[in-house]
Amino acid sequence: MTTAGLDTAPTRKHAEGSVRAWFTDSVVLTSRQVSVMVRDRATFVQLIVVPLATLLMFKVVLGDAIGGATGQDSTYSTVPLVILVSAMFGSVAAGIRLNRERGTGLLARLYVLPINRGADLTSRLASEVVRIVLVTALLIAVGSTIGFEITGGFWSVVGIFGVALMFGVAYAMLVLALAVSAEPSAPLVPLLSLVSSVLMFFNSGFSPVDAYPEWLQPIVENQPMTPTIEVMRSLAAGGPIAHNMIEVTIWTILIIGVCIYPALRGYRKAATAR
Repeated sequence: MTTAGLDTAPTRKHAEGSVRAWFTDSVVLTSRQVSVMVRDRATFVQLIVVPLATLLMFKVVLGDAIGGATGQDSTYSTVPLVILVSAMFGSVAAGIRLNRERGTGLLARLYVLPINRGADLTSRLASEVVRIVLVTALLIAVGSTIGFEITGGFWSVVGIFGVALMFGVAYAMLVLALAVSAEPSAPLVPLLSLVSSVLMFFNSGFSPVDAYPEWLQPIVENQPMTPTIEVMRSLAAGGPIAHNMIEVTIWTILIIGVCIYPALRGYRKAATAR
């Protein structure tokens, strides 16, 4: 990972710890993060091509089963599901890159440069927001060609993006906390892939809750993806959202609240380790 261009910072107009410096540096570093994602061909394929292929695969494989069980077009389940899955696996890729950058010493290099100390972490979350928005828009556009029609108008579209971002940012914070806390040699990929896969297969988007074994239904119903999918489905097709929206909000606040301190502490430790 190159640090070209980071050595010669321009003369600063604002104090390094100021809000203005934090904002300015975050914008610059967010641009760097997005550039890294776009230029890495393997990452780009994983973030763009894989979600589209997954959406079409789910439609072909699960379409009739879900439609027969729910009486509703399966795309109202699979499009929200794939949006969330793409957010999760994209965060895993970003977390692995962060862990690798820790091992190469890039975090330490950034930490000693005359930039705001919180800007790099902020930029990583901001780049996740950019990625989630773009991929969500793409999946909604493709989904609209196979039956995913948003009947609630503009604000329903805004709501779908907002809920996707709530889930995506919370999951990204979890991955970030793990990535900066784990040693470069730690089995981060298997761990994060396992968590993401378990969540992906046990939610109401993959199969109706009552189709799971009875003992498993409470877990499936209350894991973070299920209420998020249900809110997105209701926003698109119509239906109540209040109960599930409360659950999504609680999960978002809980995950971010639990992970923010380990992320900040782990980042500082990783950046200052010798």
